[in-house]
Amino acid sequence: MTLDKSQQKSSFLPMAIVAALFFILGFATWLNGSLMPYLKQILQLNPFQASLILFSFYIAVTFTALPSAWVIRKVGYKNGMALGMGVMMIAGLLFIPAAKTQVFALFLFAQLVMGAGQTLLQTAVNPYVVRLGPEESAAARVSVMGILNKGAGVIAPLVFSALILDSFKDRIGTTLTQVQIDEMANGLVLPYLGMAVFIGILALAVKKSPLPELSNEDEVADHTDKSQIKAALSHPNLALGVLALFVYVAVEVIAGDTIGTFALSLGIDHYGVMTSYTMVCMVLGYILGILLIPRVISQPTALMISAILGLLLTLGILFGDNNSYAIANLLLVPFGGVALPDTLLLIAFLGLANAIVWPAVWPLALSGMGKLTSTGSALLIMGIAGGAFGPVSWGLMSSATDMGQQGGYMVMLPCYLFILFYAVKGHKMRSWSAK
Repeated sequence: MTLDKSQQKSSFLPMAIVAALFFILGFATWLNGSLMPYLKQILQLNPFQASLILFSFYIAVTFTALPSAWVIRKVGYKNGMALGMGVMMIAGLLFIPAAKTQVFALFLFAQLVMGAGQTLLQTAVNPYVVRLGPEESAAARVSVMGILNKGAGVIAPLVFSALILDSFKDRIGTTLTQVQIDEMANGLVLPYLGMAVFIGILALAVKKSPLPELSNEDEVADHTDKSQIKAALSHPNLALGVLALFVYVAVEVIAGDTIGTFALSLGIDHYGVMTSYTMVCMVLGYILGILLIPRVISQPTALMISAILGLLLTLGILFGDNNSYAIANLLLVPFGGVALPDTLLLIAFLGLANAIVWPAVWPLALSGMGKLTSTGSALLIMGIAGGAFGPVSWGLMSSATDMGQQGGYMVMLPCYLFILFYAVKGHKMRSWSAK
């Protein structure tokens, strides 16, 4: 799966196209942080029901990751990108009947289709980041794409708030009439129609673009081969790495996509932009990672620091005072920022703790895999399914504790503890024996 030298020399335009696709992926993904509390308000959902909005989006990875690889082998990478965006366009259009009928199941189905389209697009676009340029600079390109993805996560909630939420800020904490519910639901129609049209046009542009096709000469055996999967999982650092990514994506999505719902429960006017705070912290974490690893600290050390910081922040969230604004008064208000409760800002700071985990776990998990590296990579991708189960666990815990949604963040403690175990010992294990 390589490009010839002439193609690599003219890789600027293809990389620009890939960068745009990573931005679109991030925009559609982190839009969920604003959509979740908005639908909670319109459909009068409890925390568990609201968490299903995220579950239906991320569970698509579990069911469509391997089929997406099959599709790419059949139609090619370039056509796979266009097809993935075509599915995302259909998902955007599905939000229109969902908004008109206010049927929760239709919203969940639209989210499922959006997740499937994103999985196909990700399967097709990720190899370009590595192959469109020198191998020695691939890590830098991966980091840039990560910043673009999370940068889109900063912008998406701001756009959602400007287009949809600003007209309905006075309805937070009030009992909505059916007329008001209809008005809020109809506010989704034009933005999602516009997004569907834009993605559709971009799909056609990619289809007609000079984006070079990747050859399959280096493609390894089928990742669904049971013997390969069994052999890969016999490596403890890989198997434990898959679990580490599973719990990592769980806490990443909890921090990014439930913060708005928690803000709504606290009566915060701008609940729809809260995901942006978490994403800003993630982008800052990416930048620190690029600057510090491995010049100043090693990957295992960075992973250990991330886990410890995640644990401390989670404890701060659980035992923090929702009526205290000390952090905002120190960091935001003096610079013209909004006064927000400490607990909300601690959730946002989780973005800083989470940013380094994904890039740190991958090389540690794939160390020593040899010919099984590609199969190991496919298994690690499956860890994204943690994004489906993390918010659901948060929703269930929110309903089960006297602390409500604040108590729901308790589910992150075992996740960070496992990441800490992996950083200290798990990544070093080369055998399941207790020697």
